[in-house]
Amino acid sequence: MSIVVVTPNPAIDVTYRVDRQTIGTTQRVREVRRMPGGKGLNVARVLEDIGSPTVSVLPLGGAAGSWVQQRLDALGLAARIVPIADETRSTVTVVDDIDHPTMFGEPGPHVTPAEWQQLTDVISATAASAALVVISGSLPPAASPELVAGWVEKARLSGARTIVDVSGPALLAAAAAQASVVKPNRDELLDATGASSEAEGARALLARGAGAVVVSRGSAGICAYLPDGRLELAAVPGVTGNPTGAGDAATAGLALALSTDLGIDEALRQANALGAAAVLRPVAGEIHLAAYQRFLTELPLPAKENP
Repeated sequence: MSIVVVTPNPAIDVTYRVDRQTIGTTQRVREVRRMPGGKGLNVARVLEDIGSPTVSVLPLGGAAGSWVQQRLDALGLAARIVPIADETRSTVTVVDDIDHPTMFGEPGPHVTPAEWQQLTDVISATAASAALVVISGSLPPAASPELVAGWVEKARLSGARTIVDVSGPALLAAAAAQASVVKPNRDELLDATGASSEAEGARALLARGAGAVVVSRGSAGICAYLPDGRLELAAVPGVTGNPTGAGDAATAGLALALSTDLGIDEALRQANALGAAAVLRPVAGEIHLAAYQRFLTELPLPAKENP
């Protein structure tokens, strides 16, 4: 069964490589990469790279949307496109070999209520034959967080589990809709819940109804909070590069494990291995496949801690 991946706010992802990022000066771009992007599409591309079939569901509009659709076709990614009247956005990431990447993300198009309803109908139809539904990325401006709750409910009614990687009020809505897994990073968790600690924020999302809360910590690893305890796994040591797509690759690892009933402990191992393998690639949505396979042989299963 395929994994359905919902990208509410797709983009043309543009990556500029420069010698050194310097504010207030003319920057000479050494290399340009353009790819269909948005967090969900990054997740789908990683899953396809490791042999896990996906169906992407996303709204696209204008010339930019047509370009994204053409590239998805060229990449062989199955997609259910919902046409919208407004123009799909772009993002620009500036990368060098010294500083942390800088990303400029446009807010996204206006999507009408009728267009959102069409997207919801497509999610409901595709979830009926899905092993898992992943909802990943930002919402365009003026979009209600309750849209995410509705998508989670549609998936649950279809018998599919859900992984939701969103932020802000949408994260709270996903938890209240009983998402199987919500996956914020630590900053997103604290911002959405207003908690003073990671553990407090995770408990708040569990209390709202989330089945599990997986917190990505970048180079500090990953932690899963469950109703009966937590599991923690350190990051792969000594990996450096471009971290832009590491979180999306980690989401792909969770999806791979949970869609094949491998359990949350193996899900964390897959997430860490894929996240580290993504850091070794120059753009989001790609992984170093050989490194991923090597990392899997090196990573232990996490030990469970009681509450």
